Amino acid sequence: MSKPILLPKTDVVFKLLFGNERKITILRDFLQAVLNFDDSELAAIKIIDPQLKREHPEDKLGILDVKLETVSGARIDIEIQVLNIPEMRQRVSYYLANLITEQMGGGIPYDALKRAICIVIVDFPLLKESEQYHTVFRMLEQQEHFPFNDLMEIDVLDLTRIPAAESDRLTNWMRFIRAERKEDFEMAANTSPLIREAYAYLAELSEDEENRLLAEARLKAQRDEYSRVTGARKEGLEQGLEQGTARLVRNMSRRGLDAAAIADFTDLTLAQVEGYLTT
Repeated sequence: MSKPILLPKTDVVFKLLFGNERKITILRDFLQAVLNFDDSELAAIKIIDPQLKREHPEDKLGILDVKLETVSGARIDIEIQVLNIPEMRQRVSYYLANLITEQMGGGIPYDALKRAICIVIVDFPLLKESEQYHTVFRMLEQQEHFPFNDLMEIDVLDLTRIPAAESDRLTNWMRFIRAERKEDFEMAANTSPLIREAYAYLAELSEDEENRLLAEARLKAQRDEYSRVTGARKEGLEQGLEQGTARLVRNMSRRGLDAAAIADFTDLTLAQVEGYLTT
């Protein structure tokens, strides 16, 4: 009996699926769908640092991405994020800057810098300003909209905004990455031989117990981190409200209102008001 299929939008599964040099045709077809490069540019793809890496020594799981180099030397970083992280835009900017600065390690001249592209796949509406499922950012002059250069680009793919009526190379890949049910996987696989190959390989990965344990551990780590961040944010908000209420009560007292009047005005109890006034 086959085991349940692993979800491609789990970052560790995504890396296993798209970051395997033995399955480079899958990655190539996905990149072509996103970037619409000439075939010659993706004829030879070199995956950089294919191992899971750690940002800090105490990290239990590595930072997961798919990083690669094209024929011309362009650096591409593919990130997938399913949890709504408030600082995600800043994080992507940092990733993109790293793709530029890491090229300088060999002392190359500035005019030898190659293009840096960050592809970000999200399962939440990262960009409130747009309803597009594929948004492309480059450095453009604000009034005349000409590019400063072509060195940096960010492509955001929003899995929550795939148009139901549209079916092309990119939306088919996005539906495959978003899929959770067998019928959704099979529907996406029927649109393309390369997506069918990706589905077959995903099924193969799903049978490996080590892969399943790694995916489960990653999901747990993500849930724990999300709980920690949201808990800290909630605690900070509550502390801020508490401090704001205390300031309000003290300001009203300085303006001559007694504790009973302040309690009536703020809907606080008399004991709460007296507590703010005595601390």
